[in-house]
Formats: sequence, structure tokens, C-alpha cells
Amino acid sequence: MHQPRVSVIVPAYNAMPELTDCITSAMEQTIGPDQLEIIAVNDGSTDGTGKELDRLAALCPSLRVIHQENSGTAAVPRNVALDVARGDYVFFLDSDDYLGPDALRRMVAMADENGTDVVLGKMVSVGGRGVPTAVFRNTQPRTDIFSSAAYSTLGCWKLFRRSLLERLNLRFPPFRNTEDKPFTATAYLNADGISVVADYDCYYHRNRANGNNLTLTAQNLSHRMRGTRMCFEAVARHLEPGPRRDQIMRRHVAWELCGPLWWLLLREDDEDIRERIYPEIRDWVEKWVTDPIIEKLEPRDRLLLHLLRADRFEDVMTVIRNAKEDAGRGHVVEGGRVYWEHPLFRDPAAGVPDSAFDVTDRLPVRHRLASADVREDGVLRLTGHAYIENVASLDTATELVLRRHDANQPEIRVPAPVHAVAGLPDDERHANAGFVADVDLSTAAAGAPLGHGRWNLFLDVRAQGISRTVRLKKPEDGRTPPQWTMTTGTDEPTAVTPYVTGQGDLSLDVGQDVPRDDTPCQVTGTSWHRSRKGTLVVTGTLAGEGAQDVGAPRLRVENAAGERHEVPTSPGRTPGGFTAELPLKGLRPGRWTVTLPLSASSVAAVPYLAGLGRARWFHLARPYAARPVKGASETTLVLEVHAVDVPGVVRRRLRAVVRGVRR
Repeated sequence: MHQPRVSVIVPAYNAMPELTDCITSAMEQTIGPDQLEIIAVNDGSTDGTGKELDRLAALCPSLRVIHQENSGTAAVPRNVALDVARGDYVFFLDSDDYLGPDALRRMVAMADENGTDVVLGKMVSVGGRGVPTAVFRNTQPRTDIFSSAAYSTLGCWKLFRRSLLERLNLRFPPFRNTEDKPFTATAYLNADGISVVADYDCYYHRNRANGNNLTLTAQNLSHRMRGTRMCFEAVARHLEPGPRRDQIMRRHVAWELCGPLWWLLLREDDEDIRERIYPEIRDWVEKWVTDPIIEKLEPRDRLLLHLLRADRFEDVMTVIRNAKEDAGRGHVVEGGRVYWEHPLFRDPAAGVPDSAFDVTDRLPVRHRLASADVREDGVLRLTGHAYIENVASLDTATELVLRRHDANQPEIRVPAPVHAVAGLPDDERHANAGFVADVDLSTAAAGAPLGHGRWNLFLDVRAQGISRTVRLKKPEDGRTPPQWTMTTGTDEPTAVTPYVTGQGDLSLDVGQDVPRDDTPCQVTGTSWHRSRKGTLVVTGTLAGEGAQDVGAPRLRVENAAGERHEVPTSPGRTPGGFTAELPLKGLRPGRWTVTLPLSASSVAAVPYLAGLGRARWFHLARPYAARPVKGASETTLVLEVHAVDVPGVVRRRLRAVVRGVRR
């Protein structure tokens, strides 16, 4: 029998009708049936699941079906399948869910290319099922749990290198709920690198039509206790005490300890809470919850943990019972800090420190940019209102803050005098929340003109000694000021172009060509040349209004230092079509923005298009590589060029070989 690259493991219990879509999505993976084995374990189903699995297995030689008596948990059938899996990698697919057609090929390629042990594929919600989002903002070829949001998702719907699981003798504990968290946590803590595929919808996560998902039906705190303890024990076993351990422990304290207490504890029997659950949770707090962990949690979690530390059982039960009412209580402003006015705030009997109630750094700034206009003298005028939530607008001061987004330069602050404004949710508290900021960019930098580059705009809002900063949103009326020319006595005229980012924030571009997506130029494809290694190929069309006024576009790459390389385009096969081929050999390492200059004042954006992978080439006998950086720009493709760390690649491959030999 051939050695499969990946084993897909599917535990199934009364999984109809979703099961058919699930298994079919695995059978139809583009990685190919010769690279795949699917192991489906029928866990004593009574609804026809077993019969459907046998029917599908008759159509697909890669599908192996195992029938067993019901175990009551997804852990046991997963372990049964793991014991017979032969793939280089293992992927766990729940019978409610399904895969994108190219998911496994992309994830296996990512692990192969970067030598990583765990790969996370982008998850998509179907029918409102919750999915993680933070970790999938950008594709990450190689990262770890300390420098990414990977540890925020401990579900097992991931690609694991099987040699890692076998080296750790890692199996799922036979629990009805939280069985996958200690499994995934242990894999993370021992993995040689983690990859994230964020530019393709890999995993579709859905609720069953009958609402019988196991995670939804096993919602008692007692179902979670053993799995949570195993999570804490795994972190303590594999990480030394210190900031790194605290960072990882904080996830479990917030999500597995505090979170379930607020919404599940009161479902338990009173005697069971006092005699079993409460002592167990206090033991977790005493062993693993440090002060640095508590400091970075939500105020109500800080309060709860301090009460647990002090062994104040009745107070713990009271704050949980009254959580909804207490959440709406007011705030106290004192000494430049804001405190939650909870009944236990400064209660001598409770002994909870003020820091547990401090909400200063969590207060949002509510603001609106009413208008953004350029006066005849070239001064940019911004008007609107801004206030700190839960802090009355007394002794107010507001400043406009300009920060270069691509360079480590001092920020520039411009006073924005405040004035009375009406019509806010609480007129009396925020009567002085209006502001007007006049910005003369020709003198903004301590009498000198604002430097070339892209500048992000912020508001620093102050009231009663409290200061909070927020990114300035686009004008409410939707009108962005037109481009204007900044003139000074010594410098040549400089173009200033306001623009709105993909997140809806207002920014300024000074002295640079801003790529736009409303030009008559449309990019239809980006790829790497098949034979000329390291050569970027961009295809597109010039059509529609204004096309006749545009000359032949050029393909340009430019870095933050202002270095540019350009090549002309050549006509394509279709009317108005064009193709450009730009070699990257010789470019210094770093990030390069890709654009299409059309004229002296018009530049078309080359967008980030999914499917453009990594390119490799040799220059002066050294290996180099380039890859697209998703999310590096709001409008434009950014390529990162770097020299390949050959010793590092060799070390990773040798470790993989050694793991394979040990297996």
C-alpha cells in the first residue's frame, strides 16, 4: 500500500445528514486520492451513519471505515483512528463540518516548505457557528505560540505532523467536553514551528441542523473540569515560570477558568459547588495564577480571582449571581484613573485592591469626524467630536497626532481646540466634546514641512486627567479632501493625497504616488515566471472611461527607502491587454510595493491576489526568496525579499528526518 501524505480522521456519531458533505469534501481534495487516507470511525450510531459510511467507502478506496460501540465522546474514535493512521500528517475533521477543495494540498505544502509541525487553515462560520478570526488575519509561513494568536484556538481542526504526535505519545483524554484542548495545547508547546494558511477558506465549521453538536449539548462545568486541569498541567510541564508561561497561562485563566464560572457555575448543584468544584478551582488559582496574569485580565475576572485567592466563597457566589446587575454600575474618576464602582470597591472586608477595579486602559473613545476640508491657504481643517466613554468631558483637551506608519520617526502633535457641541447621547456629560484641528503641513514638523511618506491620523482625547488615543475614522459625510499641493519657501511643491484605508481610517500620503483602484487599469493576474526564476508577471487591461488618456503603464517596485525598479509593459493578446515581467534578482532584502504608474499623477494599484506563492532564485551564488505579504498594505501587493537561511533549512529537515527515524 502507498504511503499517504495525510490521514483525515473523522469521528462520527449520529451524524446524518451532514456526514455526506463532510466525507465527500475529504474525498474530493485536490491533493489526490493517492496522497490521502480517510479514516472514519462510526461510534455506535443509530441513525444510518454507519450505512452511509459503508456506501461511501465502496466508492472511494481511500476511505476506511471502522465500526465500534458508542463511547460517548469524540476522543475515543479519534484515538482509534490515530492508532492505525499512516500519513505523514494527520488532520482532524468533525462530521458536522467540511473542507474547502484545496485545503489539504495547501496545508501540506505549507508544512513541507517551512518544516512546521502544526498548520492552521482558515476557518469559516456556517450558520453562525463561532470561529477564531485573529489568527487568520495574515498568512504566516512560520511562527510560534508566543508571537502569534495561534494559541487562542485550541480546537483540534488542524494539520499535525504525525511524528510529533507519536514522539509525544499524544492521544485525546476520554472526556465529553474540552478533550481537544489539552491535546492541541501539548502539540503547540512541543511543535517545531506553526504555520497559518489565511488566504484560503480551508475549514467550514457549522452547527448540526438538529442542534446536537456535542460541544453544545455537554455544557456543564463538570464536563470541563478535568480537561481544564490538564491544560494547566501541560503548560506548567513544558514551560518554565516567567513571562512566557504567564502569557500562555493567561489564555486558560480567562477562557477555561473565569469564563465558565460566570455562565456555568450556577447550573451546578449547590453542594457539589461547595464540596468539589470550588476547592478544585481554588487549587488552580493558588498553583498557576500569578499577579502578572491577573493584571492583564478584564476587571470582573480580576475581582473574581482575588476573591478566590482570599477564599471568600460567599463573595464569589454573590458576584456571580449579580454579574449582570453589577456590569451596569457607574465609575469613579480619581487621580487620573477610572474605577468600576462595584459594591466591593474599597470594601475593607473584601480586601480587593483598587487595581482590580481599574478600567482606565479599557475605556473606548467615541468620536465622529464631521468634515475634512482643505482651505484656500492649504491648511487641512478637521472638525467633529470625541469623548472618553464613562468620563465626563471636564477639563478637556484634544490633540491631532500624526504618525508615519512605515518609519520610526517622532510623532507630530497639533492642538485641536475643543468647543461645545449638542446632540450627543449625554449632552450634559459631554458638552465640551467638539473639536477643530487646523493642520498646516508645510510647518507641522516643528516649523518644517511634513516629511514624505504615509501618515496615519489619531486623536489624543483628554478629560479629568485621563488620556486615551484613537485612530481617526473617515469623514462621516464620505467626502475625502482632494489632492492638494503643499508649498514652502525652500522646497519644491509636494503633493498631499488624503485616502481612506481598508479599515475605514483617514490617512495622508505626502510626496508619493498613491496607488488607486478607480483608474481605467485593471489587474487580472499575478504569477511567477515559469522559467525565469524570481520574475514577477503581472497581466491586466486598460479599458473604460479615461483609458484613451493613459499612456503605456509601467510595472514598478519600490521600497521604504525610495529605491525604485521599473519595466515597461508589452501589449497583451486581447484589445487593451498588457503584460509586464519584472525580475527581482538584485533587489536588496526587505519589503517592496508593486504598482503600475500610468502617468505623472496617476498610479494604479496591483492588488494582492490569492494564489501568488513563494518564488526562489540564486543571485551571486546565494539563494533568495520572495513572498507576498497579505495585509501589509490596504490597497497594494507587497513582496518581501529575503536571503534564504540555508543552515536553518537544513537543520529543520534533519530534525524531521530524525523524528521519522524515531517513529
